[in-house]
This record gives sequence, structure tokens and C-alpha cells, in this order.
Amino acid sequence: MKQLIQNLRTGETLLREIPSPSAQKGCVLIKTRKSLVSIGTEKMLVGFSRAGLLQKALLHRNKIKPVFEKIRTDGLTSVMASISAKLDQCIPLGYCNVGEVLEVGEGVHDIRVGDRVASNGSHAEIVSVPRNLLAKIPSTVSDEEAVFTVIGAVALQGIRLLSPVLGETIVVIGLGLTGLLAAELLRLNGCRVIGLETDEDKLRIARARGMVTANPDLMNPVDLVLEHTGGIGADGVIITASSRSDKVISQAARISRKRGRIILTGVVGMDLDRADFYDKELTFQVSCSYGPGRYDEIYEGQGHDYPLPFVRWTENRNFQAILQLLESGKLDVKPLITDIVPLADFASIYQNITGSKAIGIVLDYPHQTDITTTVRLTQQNFSAKKGIAAIIGAGNFTKTTMLPLLPRANVKYIASSGGISAAELASKYKIPYCTTAYHKILEDETVDLVLITTRHDQHAAMVIDALRSRKHVFVEKPLAIFEEELHAIIETWYECEKTGISLTVGFNRRFAPHVVKMRELLGQTVMHIMISVNAGTIPANSWIHDRALGGGRIIGEGCHFFDLVAYLANSPIAEVCMTATGTNCSETTDNASVLLRCENGSTGVVHYFSNGNKGFPKERIEVHSLGRTLVLDNFRILRGYGFRNFSVRRTSQDKGHKELLRLLLESVRNGGQPLIPFEEIVNATRATFAALESLKTNSWVKI
Repeated sequence: MKQLIQNLRTGETLLREIPSPSAQKGCVLIKTRKSLVSIGTEKMLVGFSRAGLLQKALLHRNKIKPVFEKIRTDGLTSVMASISAKLDQCIPLGYCNVGEVLEVGEGVHDIRVGDRVASNGSHAEIVSVPRNLLAKIPSTVSDEEAVFTVIGAVALQGIRLLSPVLGETIVVIGLGLTGLLAAELLRLNGCRVIGLETDEDKLRIARARGMVTANPDLMNPVDLVLEHTGGIGADGVIITASSRSDKVISQAARISRKRGRIILTGVVGMDLDRADFYDKELTFQVSCSYGPGRYDEIYEGQGHDYPLPFVRWTENRNFQAILQLLESGKLDVKPLITDIVPLADFASIYQNITGSKAIGIVLDYPHQTDITTTVRLTQQNFSAKKGIAAIIGAGNFTKTTMLPLLPRANVKYIASSGGISAAELASKYKIPYCTTAYHKILEDETVDLVLITTRHDQHAAMVIDALRSRKHVFVEKPLAIFEEELHAIIETWYECEKTGISLTVGFNRRFAPHVVKMRELLGQTVMHIMISVNAGTIPANSWIHDRALGGGRIIGEGCHFFDLVAYLANSPIAEVCMTATGTNCSETTDNASVLLRCENGSTGVVHYFSNGNKGFPKERIEVHSLGRTLVLDNFRILRGYGFRNFSVRRTSQDKGHKELLRLLLESVRNGGQPLIPFEEIVNATRATFAALESLKTNSWVKI
């Protein structure tokens, strides 16, 4: 299938062939018939991608200081590679989609194959959309009308936050698609509407729909509003404009009455002048997209609706409300359609989108679509080779760490659930196949090694599938996030062990040159190991914090450091005790101290915290033994105290990824002992479960 994407580095808008997505649990697979180009939003994305590096940095000034802090701790090379990776990506365009249901995922019961639906799907021939982000289209509403559903919901949510009352005067600043729709919805609500816009073409459309309008570049909008409100000012203002200027907010304040309300649904400069708001006691609020539920993993990802008596208007119910208005004929969007363009002619839209004065452009999709979950990009013969790898997961770790280190000639497939990230990386690294069906990889007899880098909740099942397919397996940590998953892996491993396949978990730090040197210097002694991990904060609603999806950071990342303690001590972990910061700690805490006792008498403590300063090194390891001390700072500087022939060693940051992957490929080709004994992998994994159990019971837990 084909999908429109934007390259953030080059500024190119591309129609790329990618594998079709599948209907995941809680999702619906849709064959697109029409999609709407949101000129304002897409103009910003295209404009940003076409800007130079300095311009991009200036557009995100708030992120410049953290970059310099990270350079001090991680080094220039590491940080520049990270920045380059963030810019070197393609993102999907579009979020207003109409199509026909092809397939319904597990857990979706009120949508049927053949239903016509509106969704926030992208500009792609096939899209997979969570159930709560789509709504059925009434039979009397055409595709061309229904394609305005999602952007109409954006306007509607702004109005709901404004809470306008019959007879009030509301000013809409910015008469693009969202602004015109907001103005029309306000008029249906019984409000007097004044529209402010600098584009004369948009002003003509607004006047044709009976709206009072003004160009703020040609006249003083304050005088106009005061004239139409008897000198009072506007009861409310909705800002739907896109501008970097702070003047828009100031203008909204000046045209408001005392105790007026201002809602921002667009993107404008946010340097507020206190005086503008203080004298009038104005209320200002930013609207979040389509309504309650947006960006909530439980609502969107897991499909749990908010109860209607308590949250009357969710994003999905806003979709339904727009469709009902379209069905009744009260909301007329046909005059907003500037043009209908075949998908193949997308370039006519995007070549000059930054200067476009179009209102609503509808993309028309071909009736026949090539539905395939695997796309072949290049010709390459793998039949006579050994050590052929396939990657399942095309996220940040794969892109920034794994693929730059793997020999390109060894990778045959890359898979991702949506297809676009896999296609992007396959194209960049000359990987012959990209797919959305990872079982296709397991069925290919030429593939020897499967590397799994997906979300944590998928690791265990994929490991088991790959082992049963007689593949060598590498899985980025953690191996499992629940005890029962680990038990299933252990059973599968012992069933398959005699076939000669291997299982490796991404405990890369034990392969770091500095860590190898530490173990060599320490020898077989009893020691105390202290590891401080300045992990940094991640949003509270991140999937990593979800026990069922990411397992929490102690399970998802702490396993790295538990394994490192056992590796340096040269002894399995026997007991664990964890305490966490705060008075009401959850099992997904990321501010904790974990005490570890090893079987040989060595002890360790892992301080894992997210509330530290970014300028402090991310990882620090101290080891004390026999009157000697080793200190490793951020895998760059190793210092020794009390060692006869060692004092300091400096390198660029190296956490062991390169050596781990090199040894892994060598092992797959030539055989030999596993890189990490299976018992040690299990021990580190069980230590994470024991840590959570310890937090619950407030006691030491034996492994």
C-alpha cells in the first residue's frame, strides 16, 4: 500500500510503498476512500522539516539548554548522534480519514466489516485505528462531508471548553478550516460571531456564510469588537490561528470583556503579558485536540470508554456529534472544499503548501489497493549464508543503536506493527524486506537470528514463538514482565535447548570495555557494588509506567543493573530488598534503592532515581574490595584507587552494545557457548520480580 510521509531532515514529502498494517487488538483496519489535508497543521510540519538545523533549533529554544547539559555528561559524539537520529525520520501526514472497514481486531464488537467510518487515520491507503478514534458514518452523509469529522471535533472541543451561551459574542481569530468550522458551530449555538483573518480569500468565504469579519492588518480589531458589543468587548475568543507571534494572545486579551474567556486550539506564541490578563481577570485555556480521552492510553490504546454520566463529551462522542450535524444538514462543509485531488497527484498540494491559500483539499484514493503485509525493496540472495538476522521492532533503540552496529549484509527483514518505521529503516539500511507480520520472519528458513526490540509486554510471547521456530533469539531487556511469562519461557527453553539455538538478553553493560576491565582488576573476591542511575523523568502516562505494558522502570531497566551486580561479583543474586521514595509508592516507581545479596557474600545497591538533575552523570558505578576502589563515570572514565598498575582509563562513551552484537553474530555463525548463561538471565529477571515483591511486603525476598 502507499502512504504519505514527511522527511524531517530533508523536507521531502513522499508517497512511499509500505507494508499494510494488521488489525491489532482493540483496533479496526480501514481501506481509505478519502482523507482531508489539514492545511494549517501540515503546513507547520512541512515548514519545520524544510528549515535549516539552526532554524529548527530556534523553533525549539527550550530544548537547547538540556542538549548542552547532555554533551557535558555523555560527550559530543553521543549527543550529536541522538539529535541526528531524531531528525532523520519520516512521520505520517494527515489525521482526517474516511474509509471502509476491512477487518476488526480482537475486543471490538460494535463495528462490522463493510461499515463506512470516519477516523483520525493518516493519508494512507490502509490504516489501523483504535476503536475510540473512529465513528460510523450515517448513510446520507457523503465521504466528502464525513472527511471533515475529525477537524470538526477539534473545533467543537474548543467550543465546549469556552462554554458559550445563547446571545454571546464570540471572536474567532484565524479562519482556516478549524476557524471556519468553529464559527459555523458557534452560529448554530446561537452566538454572534466575529472572524479575524489576514487572508482575503478566507474572509470572503466567511462573509459569504453571514459572518462579521475584519482583517487586523487593515483595521483595529478592538474598535470593531467594541462597536459590535456596545463597548463591552467579546464574551469569548477562540484562537485557531497558526503563528509564532505572541501578539495573537495579546490581541485576544484586548478584545475581550472583563472576565472574558480565551481558548487556544491553534499554535501561537505563548509569552503572555500579565497586564493584559490581570486588569480584566481573563480566563485562558489550551484545548487538547478532539476532546477528553486524547493521548490517554487507557481510553485510546485499551479502548476503555469514560462513563457518559461523568464525561458527557469524549473525543469519540464529539466525532458522533459532528456526524449528526452533517446528517441533519445544519453543518454545511461542502463550500469549504477547495479541490479534490487524486492521491497520486499529492505533489501538486505539497510542493507549495507553505504558501498555499487553499481551505480544504480532499485526497481521493484508488478503488483497488495492494494489500500486502510484506514489501520487498531490494534483491539479495541469502540462501547460502549463515548468521542471517531479522529485526522485530523499528523503534528508537533499533534506529539509533542496533542498526548502525549491525553489518547490513546480514539483515534480511525488519518488522514493525504500523509499517512506516520499518519501511523507513529498510530503505535507509538497504534491508531487502519490511513487514508488519512478524510470523513471516519465523517461517523463513534462511533466517537464523531474530532480534526483538518491541514494547516490553510483547517480549515474552515473541521469544517463545521464535524459540519454537528454532531461531537464535536476542531480546532487548526485559526478558519478561510477569512471573508466569518467565515460567513459560523457561519451559520453552528447556524444550528447545538441545537444538543448539541460543537466547540472549540485551544486558549490554557487562560487555562494555570498562566493565570488562573492572572484572579483570577485581578478580574472584567478595565486594560491595554501588550503582547510581540518574534515569531522568518520563511522562507519568508513558506506557513504560504501565505495569501491563512496560512493567515499570525497575523491571524494564533495573534488570540491566541487577545483572551488572551479579556479573561484577561473579555470583548469582540470592536476596533482594527494595525501598522507594515517598509515602505511597507503587510497584512502577522509578525512585528506589534496591539492596542485593549475592551467593558468594558480595553485596550491591542500585540507586535508581528519576528526580535528579540532567547535568549529573547518568550512570555511576563504584566497587569496593580488599582496600581497593573502582569508580566508573558514565562509561567514559574509569578510575582506580589502590591498584598497583592501574589508575585511570578514558574513552568515548561505550556501553557495550557494539561488542555484544559482534559476539552474538559470531556465535550464531560459528556456534559455541551462549554469551550469557541462561541461568544468569533468569536470575536477573527474577531479581526484578523479587524487588517488587519486597516493596509490597517491606522485607527481604529470596530468589
